Amino acid sequence: MKNLVIVESPSKSKTIEKYLGKNYKVVPSLGHIRDLTTAKGGLGVDVENDFKPDYAILKDKKALVKDLKKMADKADKVYLATDPDREGEAISWHLAQVLELDVASNNRIEFHEITKKAILEALEHPRPLDMALVHSQETRRILDRIIGFKLSKLLQNKIKSKSAGRVQSIAVRLICDKEKEIKAFVPEEYWTITAEFEKDGEKFNATLHKIGDQKAEIKNEAEAEKILARAKGPFTVEDVDKEIKKRAPRLPFITSTMQQEASSKLGFGAKKTMMIAQMLYEGIDLGNETQGLITYMRTDSTRLSNEFVSAAKAMIASEYGEKYVGTYRVKNDSGSQDAHEGIRPTNVENTPQKVKPYLSNDQYKLYKLIYSRAIASLMAPLETNTVCYTLQCDDLIFNANGSVLTFDGFLKVYRDYDSSKDVELPTLYMREELDAQRVLKEQHFTEAPSRYTEARLIKALEEEGIGRPSTYATVIDTIIKRAYVELKKASDTGKTKFFFPTEQGELTDEMLKQYFSSVINIKYTANMEKELDEIAEDKLDYVKALRTFYDEFIPLVEYAYANMIKKEAEKTGEKCPECGGDLVYRQSRYGKFISCSNYPKCHYTKSIDDGTKFVPEHTGIVCPECGGELLKRKSRYGNFFLGCSNYPKCKHIENIEGEAKPHFRRKKKK
Repeated sequence: MKNLVIVESPSKSKTIEKYLGKNYKVVPSLGHIRDLTTAKGGLGVDVENDFKPDYAILKDKKALVKDLKKMADKADKVYLATDPDREGEAISWHLAQVLELDVASNNRIEFHEITKKAILEALEHPRPLDMALVHSQETRRILDRIIGFKLSKLLQNKIKSKSAGRVQSIAVRLICDKEKEIKAFVPEEYWTITAEFEKDGEKFNATLHKIGDQKAEIKNEAEAEKILARAKGPFTVEDVDKEIKKRAPRLPFITSTMQQEASSKLGFGAKKTMMIAQMLYEGIDLGNETQGLITYMRTDSTRLSNEFVSAAKAMIASEYGEKYVGTYRVKNDSGSQDAHEGIRPTNVENTPQKVKPYLSNDQYKLYKLIYSRAIASLMAPLETNTVCYTLQCDDLIFNANGSVLTFDGFLKVYRDYDSSKDVELPTLYMREELDAQRVLKEQHFTEAPSRYTEARLIKALEEEGIGRPSTYATVIDTIIKRAYVELKKASDTGKTKFFFPTEQGELTDEMLKQYFSSVINIKYTANMEKELDEIAEDKLDYVKALRTFYDEFIPLVEYAYANMIKKEAEKTGEKCPECGGDLVYRQSRYGKFISCSNYPKCHYTKSIDDGTKFVPEHTGIVCPECGGELLKRKSRYGNFFLGCSNYPKCKHIENIEGEAKPHFRRKKKK
């Protein structure tokens, strides 16, 4: 073995090894190999010694690290090829430390797509490790450990909440605050007036817009009736406003917009979207070779490579004609790191239809969405002929609006994801008079703010500068698992799932507001993200940032320990049949259940509604083995667990926090 290349995932290692040939051995680290210990009072950080971290090799990685050391000792050159982001840089640094590699030597290679050309180019331009990026990741990990450990221990002790975190607590805050808005909302009555017309066999409507010079605001039925009494005479066309409007395509996906669009257009959760995107990035067997189909899926930039832009524009011109070729645009937020391109196909020739035979149904859906969005972003704007007619009766001003698509532009490839429709109106002329077939009044009530869907929550976190796009899927998964929120339909007939806070989630948020309002808030958390970016750019000393936070945070923890009221679990009045302890009500992500107060010594649990047949419940969690959905199931012994919806083809199961581990009677071998 001459050269050793270490990547993060097994599927990626197989793809890359095929590209590099026999002089290279490509092996996976399977993500992080080390993490903070629980020394130093559980923090794994020496606070008094400039927050020096205490790392240890993860238990399940000890054998792997031993093998990596043997291979590194035999290799002429070791290349660290972990993911091209802050987390990947830290993994490479940990590998360098364990394998005793020189962090200043050119042994770090970086690529943003898994294609032969990209890999070979990366090997030609190795670089030293970026220690500013490493310090940024290390700071984030230490912050999360300090906040998570100190707050979680406090909340578990006082109010039986399972955890708290820098970003997850803000996500719960947004959901709880939205629920308070909804509960406090008082609907207000208002009325609309619509006139119905017909000309040359075409029917159309006009809506009351103004009364004299004032905007039409009708608060009750009596006011609506007075207006109807005045809308009897002929309606005169007072204005004809015709215009050609253009609508430009949206920019290529970044991580958050991909998650949002996959949620609204495909019904995918953020976790599922990221899992499928990872597969598409790492490599798909296309029969003759394995190659990554998309660029790196953790990005906050809409920038595209010149090579891709040229190839895509040539394809657009060839397939649809020159008039469909648009202009290349980049628009990044001020906080964008711009470390990677936007999410795009690695090869424009790999059309969704061409690669469909090699993809699962869900892989195909997401790839088609990514491919269509990237190509559409480089296409011409659509054009519509719009018309607005202003009709007047007495001093009542009505508007009728129409729009007809005249050039489809980017919709040529993005039509499946666009909901706009033509609204055609007959031709009307200035001073023309029409009689309304009828004029109708309709009562309405203002609606309460809408709860967050997964897509809206991600958008809100992004707009507030909370967290990073790559972390949103994990954050959402965590707050659901901790039973702080539920993601469910608002009604039996609804299709969309919304976030609802649980009692425990609301209690946790209230306690954090009461005792930690100065540090667990949107502004402070967003500023913390900016500081992490500044550390990554080597503009801020990470020790100073940690010290400033720690000195403000710890007194708040001490005050909360002394003053926060301790909540006791509600007793059912029954005794545990297994150990004699008190049975109490507990809350899980699936709702209330009964368990023994002596948990974890005693694992007895039972359902509150024990007499009804349990129907497997949807969870939205993706099976890590086959990509199916994990369902909440109940065994014959009464304990709940997560089991794959594709059973018996896939037999993956997981334990549920607070539940006894799933156990099954094995069949005796004949």
